[in-house]
Amino acid sequence: MVSAQGQSYLNDIRTGQGMSAMTPDAKLGQAALQQAGYMAGSGKMVHTTGRGKDFATRIKDNGIEGAASENIAQGRMDMAKLFQMWRDSPAHRRNMLDERFNRFGLAYVTRGGERYWALVMGR
Repeated sequence: MVSAQGQSYLNDIRTGQGMSAMTPDAKLGQAALQQAGYMAGSGKMVHTTGRGKDFATRIKDNGIEGAASENIAQGRMDMAKLFQMWRDSPAHRRNMLDERFNRFGLAYVTRGGERYWALVMGR
């Protein structure tokens, strides 16, 4: 997991809009790592897994309660480029600026030089 490394990028986006900062969370980080690992293993960028788990099931199985959201990405980009891409996408930006969220987990898994990223946000 690379949550601590991504914290400043995510919080620059949030505090730049007058919002509170988010803190890394181990459960959210585990959910992000699971999804990044699945995507790297399958070579697919999806929010579900081939094991019959959708996002809501994965969140619940990790002991996460309440609202949650996920941003995913694939590519050879570094973290600065990743957060710029999400910031510039209306749907991804909306997830990062959701006032319900105050915790997050960020992870990636590499396959063939490509990074498969997952950012999971929750309460």
